[in-house]
Amino acid sequence: MSADAKHYDVIRKPLITEKTTMASENGAVVFEVAIDANKPMIKEAVEAVFGVKVKAVNTTITKGKVKRFRGQLGTRRDVKKAYVTLEEGNTIDVSTGL
Repeated sequence: MSADAKHYDVIRKPLITEKTTMASENGAVVFEVAIDANKPMIKEAVEAVFGVKVKAVNTTITKGKVKRFRGQLGTRRDVKKAYVTLEEGNTIDVSTGL
């Protein structure tokens, strides 16, 4: 597996919501990342894929909700989000996609 493919396994997709749009005004970008990824892995992946300098990485894990699917109880998957703060002067345009 190439190093670039490894980075794309860490970063799943950018998240675009009202809350993440407010965070982007402060130079932060939010990504859904692999549940087993740690902060140094996320920082390395974002710097390699987008060619920017990362200042800080904060992560949160959202537990999956219990929902009913056709009358059966099921559980949505757990999601890990990474709030990546960029150095001054660096930007990522998440609306274009990966």
